[in-house]
Amino acid sequence: MSVEQQSRSDAEVKELVRDRYASAAVRVIQSSGCGPGCCGGARIDPVFVDLYASSETAEVPVAAIQASLGCGNPTALAKLNPGEVVLDLGSGGGIDVLLSAKRVGPTGFAYGLDMTDEMLALAEKNKAEAGATNVQFLKGNIEDIPLTDNTVDVVISNCVINLATDKGQVLREAFRVLKPGGRFAVSDVVSQGELPADLKEDMEAWVGCIAGALEENEYRRLLTAAGFEDVEIQVTRVYDPRELSESLASGSSCCGGDSPTWDESAYARFDASGGKVVSAFVRAVKV
Repeated sequence: MSVEQQSRSDAEVKELVRDRYASAAVRVIQSSGCGPGCCGGARIDPVFVDLYASSETAEVPVAAIQASLGCGNPTALAKLNPGEVVLDLGSGGGIDVLLSAKRVGPTGFAYGLDMTDEMLALAEKNKAEAGATNVQFLKGNIEDIPLTDNTVDVVISNCVINLATDKGQVLREAFRVLKPGGRFAVSDVVSQGELPADLKEDMEAWVGCIAGALEENEYRRLLTAAGFEDVEIQVTRVYDPRELSESLASGSSCCGGDSPTWDESAYARFDASGGKVVSAFVRAVKV
């Protein structure tokens, strides 16, 4: 593949992700009474269900919960401390930013970074409703973070890095903006075993947070190459490939849209090879 072809492919993936997450934000704005991850009567995607305790959901606006498209709860797992500065990569409707802002308190600060105008507008609305004063939402790409070097204590993210085509660049940027001693603490979809080639190439599955999942050992390698140390990957949930396949085929994946056209037997082949798709909490340190 030429550089031009790769660039075009990357741009296509990014535009599809942007469009689908914009649609998700619009559905939240237009709907009421729908749960996290899906609105408009669609079945909730198994990747996004039951991630937050009721005590946490009570702390944030309902629309922030409804727009949650994560695969974990990095704010609970990251052990945020009062006074720390936190950056959420791909902050969406702002649920993890608002929860982080409460954890770090008035002497701390929480940034949210997102590339989707509709999600940013929803996040600002949720920020105002929550009365959060130690929060700022930024527009930009996670491959090019609009913050200076050594700015934040903790980088979090929730099921977003798997959507990036250049994950190595995302991790290098996370390392750059972290202060010395800073922590990388993200929830992400990870594969244990290599995904079938046809599944990896399918854009609908990519936006469904599956095709872009890094293989666990490759995740470790890229973090180390970026400069991180003390890398740890802790599995938090194991998914049934057939349930994931049914979710995508029904069009009820995180971002909605048309039913995918890829061969559903890809999941069966992956399963037969002993492979797994999991949610994991990924930790590392900038020493």
